[in-house]
Amino acid sequence: MAHAAAQGGQHAHEHDHEHDHESLKTFGFWIFLITDCILFGSLFATYMVLHQNTNGGPTPEELFKMPGIIAETFILLTSSFTSGLAVLGMNKGNMKQLLGWLAVTVLLGASFVGLELNEFISMVNHEGATISTSAFLSAFFALVGTHGLHVSVGLIWMVGLMIQLKRRGITAVTKRKVAVISLYWHFLDVVWIFVFTIVYLMGVM
Repeated sequence: MAHAAAQGGQHAHEHDHEHDHESLKTFGFWIFLITDCILFGSLFATYMVLHQNTNGGPTPEELFKMPGIIAETFILLTSSFTSGLAVLGMNKGNMKQLLGWLAVTVLLGASFVGLELNEFISMVNHEGATISTSAFLSAFFALVGTHGLHVSVGLIWMVGLMIQLKRRGITAVTKRKVAVISLYWHFLDVVWIFVFTIVYLMGVM
């Protein structure tokens, strides 16, 4: 009986240690998000200072094709909703729902990146608008490109997590990872809303 009690105490200690470890990792991710906020804040500030310096090159009004930008925005905001549905599926212990909504989120995110790359290629090939054309375009490609890179990293991260979920199932570790990637994805959506408003909407007004 004493042995069973000792074993129970050991299991409780291990569980508490695992919980503390996962909490520490979640806290570390919040620190990462704070540094990312500083990064994007700096890029937005730079863009606001330089956006009128076109050096005789293409202006925002000439470059931005709003129907495509609106489609990108709709796709990314929808992907934020589907990532939330994946978390709901996880909380219900429904692996099929969790993986299904993560897969939909990946497809939507990949569509967003594809449209953004197409936008960049069109600017370069048809308008001659490269990162070295003007200060405005340098700031534009730095800001929007950094966001697109973050989305691409998120997609790779999400696919890797899906593989881990298939192998290990829903555990304390995978739950934390799903919650973190969902938080990261929502963060990118919020950043994009600022990009859409400050860069695109203000650019064509």
